[in-house]
Amino acid sequence: MTGPGTWLARHVQAALGAAGRLARAPLATLFTIGVIGLALALPLGLKLFVDNARAATGDFANAVDLSVYFKLGTPIEKVRQLARRAQARAGVASVKVIPADEALAEFRKYSGFGAALDAIRENPLPHVLGVRPRAGADSTAGLAKLKDYFASWPEVDLVQMDIEWVHRFNAILEVLRRALAVAAVVLAFGVLAVVGNTIRLEILNRRAEIEVMKLVGGSNAFVRRPFLYTGVLYGLLGALIAVAIVLAATALLAPAVSDLAAAYGSRFTLLGPGRDDTLRLLGGGAALGWLGAWIAAARHLRSIEPRA
Repeated sequence: MTGPGTWLARHVQAALGAAGRLARAPLATLFTIGVIGLALALPLGLKLFVDNARAATGDFANAVDLSVYFKLGTPIEKVRQLARRAQARAGVASVKVIPADEALAEFRKYSGFGAALDAIRENPLPHVLGVRPRAGADSTAGLAKLKDYFASWPEVDLVQMDIEWVHRFNAILEVLRRALAVAAVVLAFGVLAVVGNTIRLEILNRRAEIEVMKLVGGSNAFVRRPFLYTGVLYGLLGALIAVAIVLAATALLAPAVSDLAAAYGSRFTLLGPGRDDTLRLLGGGAALGWLGAWIAAARHLRSIEPRA
């Protein structure tokens, strides 16, 4: 009967032995963990792409604005009074008053039609309210009620919901999330195949050694243990390679992305893999390596028995 100390010593011995065998074949080990790293880098990179798309847009995919256009000639004092009433309504996060003069000045500045606007005596633009619903109140039914509320005002000419582009953006993000899930599953099977095939070849190369261990009473669990640690090391090292690949790609793209964001007046900087993403990838890589090694060892060790 063995105690906890003996059990721990055997596991440490198996882990160190697995690490030593990988170190004695550096080229083969590098090729294997490189393939695993490339397979794990793709889903991590795709996840970061989705995260950066959300960050770059300020997570506006869940923000739906309503533009309330007043009839021409409505006094600005009345518009401000109605804006205060709307601000007090449940489900409204903010209300911004855009006076017609301010809208005309902005249009004159950015449209390039300043000379043509000088020929117009009266301001053709109405006063506008920019309404932002509260989070949780931007469902289809909630937006419909909010639109009906503003449309019922006799001073209002038109209520427009800027919602189509939000649906399209959410649809794109949903496609990317599903593509991420599909890629993760497919590449996980790829990692299992790589680790399983590598362990299978190692079992075949050590067949004589395995026969001797079984001859002196070694169980399948005892013989399988070093192969499991080998699989864990393959998965862990492959995950580290994947993180390094994504970090290098992020560092390479970050200056260009910052310059592009600055051209649009933004201070956005490219996000790299965070601590949680890194830990999840390392844990997932180690788990896939263990599972691939277990499948290969369980299948092939049963067929190896000491010769009479």
